[in-house]
Amino acid sequence: MRILIHGINFSPELTGIGKYSGELAEWLASRGHDVRVVTAPPYYPQWKVAVGYANCWHTQSVNLTEPLPAGGGSLLVYRCPLWVPGKPSGLKRLLHLASFALSSLPVMLRQILWRPDIVLVVEPPLFCAPQALLVARLSGAKAWLHIQDFEVDAAFDLGLIKGAGLRRMVAAVERWLMRRFDQVSTISQRMLERLRLKGVEADCCAFFPNWVDIQAIAPVKLMASDVVQENGLPRRSDSRNDEVRSAMISGYRAELGIAADVVVALYSGNMGGKQGLEILAQAAVLLGDLNSVVFVFCGNGAERPMLERECAGLNNVRFLDLQPLERLGELLSMADIHLLPQRADAADLVMPSKLTGMLASGRPVVATAIEGTELANVVAGCGLIVPPAAPMLFVGAIEMLVNDAGLRTSLGAAGRKYAEEFLDKSAVLSQFELNIKQLIKAQN
Repeated sequence: MRILIHGINFSPELTGIGKYSGELAEWLASRGHDVRVVTAPPYYPQWKVAVGYANCWHTQSVNLTEPLPAGGGSLLVYRCPLWVPGKPSGLKRLLHLASFALSSLPVMLRQILWRPDIVLVVEPPLFCAPQALLVARLSGAKAWLHIQDFEVDAAFDLGLIKGAGLRRMVAAVERWLMRRFDQVSTISQRMLERLRLKGVEADCCAFFPNWVDIQAIAPVKLMASDVVQENGLPRRSDSRNDEVRSAMISGYRAELGIAADVVVALYSGNMGGKQGLEILAQAAVLLGDLNSVVFVFCGNGAERPMLERECAGLNNVRFLDLQPLERLGELLSMADIHLLPQRADAADLVMPSKLTGMLASGRPVVATAIEGTELANVVAGCGLIVPPAAPMLFVGAIEMLVNDAGLRTSLGAAGRKYAEEFLDKSAVLSQFELNIKQLIKAQN
């Protein structure tokens, strides 16, 4: 198949949409398909164009890491310039997204001559949807819209853009566009429900969740003599030697000066406005006198300066920049507890992409979520849920896990099981490949 992917974020971005779009494109090419990607230079989450990339039009052919089948595919990436604001705000974000939509338009139009079988556009940004539709119709391809988050709803609900009249107008345009696609997918069941509420026919809706490489991100392998079974789940025995554990979880603790017997509470990912990161600083302050736990905050983004300012002078906090992808499994396995804050007004508008790695690492999650939301439903069986903006309850959940190693182990094992059953990269992407084949076949 000839597959055209259009989206602003792409590898080598390490977090969020760019990571998943990059993995999808490479996986499809490794399966023998010819894939072209129209995207921007990497800039997220630092909000500046990455070193080694020019903010101009250029093309790169990607060497695939996976072995190709006989007569196998290819991956060609077209980079288009865009304006990247140093301090993104509501209006600046709109101009930022619009700049990419404009610069990528001529590149997209040239793909009509390539005659793709399917045009996949990733939202955000919705600005790219009209040209993806146009290219699909003029080339005779099927048009697929994949929604990683409902940017229109999020922009208004989070206060980035204001005005009831403006919201009604933009929502009407959004609904009109969505109904023009042959297939519209998104990453959670609640987001699928929202699609239907926006007028997308049920037959045109598809579930396409984010995934995780469960071989690359896996729990630290315990020595057989150190593992016992309890209710069918692996449990670390009380006699486990801390020196063995320290060696097995690799160099991060040594690099950060964290003792083997200290519990690590880790936040790793984008540090943006949707996360509600202030609760992390509040928890670190409230637990500042507890020597048995250290907070590690790993990532970059617009809210990191705030987090560093609020945590200044705290001995129980360590900061890391985003880590290389090859060390992600090592980083996530360093944690004893994963922290997943989210603002209440972002509920069911987004599904945190970082959750997949947390679950695969076999560590419990403490998340802020409203009961009944998709995030709460997923985490409920493999972690603890507290309401957003409730720092005392957040701290209480962390303390409960700090003081109960058995609970940490059982919840972490349940998370790993969930990842293996529902989030395995090979299974998720194989189903997506089957879906696009069926969509194209229906056309013929």
